[in-house]
Amino acid sequence: MPLFDVMITTLLVLPLGSMFAQTRDTAETAVPKTAEAVCPLKPGMTIPSVRLAGTTGSGLALRDAVEKQPAVIIFYRGGWCPFCSVQLGQLQAIEQELREMGVQLIGISPDTPEHLMKSASQHSLRYTLLSDSDMEAAKQFGIAYELDARTVTSYREHNLDIEAASGKTHHMLPVPAVFVVNREGRITFTYVNPDYKVRLDPQLLLAAARTALDS
Repeated sequence: MPLFDVMITTLLVLPLGSMFAQTRDTAETAVPKTAEAVCPLKPGMTIPSVRLAGTTGSGLALRDAVEKQPAVIIFYRGGWCPFCSVQLGQLQAIEQELREMGVQLIGISPDTPEHLMKSASQHSLRYTLLSDSDMEAAKQFGIAYELDARTVTSYREHNLDIEAASGKTHHMLPVPAVFVVNREGRITFTYVNPDYKVRLDPQLLLAAARTALDS
């Protein structure tokens, strides 16, 4: 049996304290001040009903999208993030294989539709990118956190303007995350890592997607 066929349905790279400090009984929870304090949706839970803008500005209801086809939903920080840029390219490399499995790939970030378009063009992306500039989706998925003023200033000093990227001043970002979702809108696999420099291996992502088809 191939290594990646032995699937663990959840990979939450979070401190134990943060995993049990909060619950997901309601979507209305305070936005954490650190990436380590987020409390993401877990396998078995249903994704929220959110509508997000695409690269052209037209809206897409996430629940409607997955009802048509299982999905790998990727939350990333934005096209300005070099680690996200690498990930976007890696995802494009496996997009055809996902498509052949009958699984769609959806990337979500705080970037405006205009910034999404730049990312799509830069990496020749064929999969769907959605704008969560208000961070409503990230909050409902339980992966939003707020940057402190010192970090925002540091980013600006390094020419990383998150306000310009999102068009908002909330200073929130999503913890990079992967959710594999079946056609019923139920999450079958989750990967969340507060260390934004570490992303899920593409081959493990493919294995998770294959498992979703059987759930």
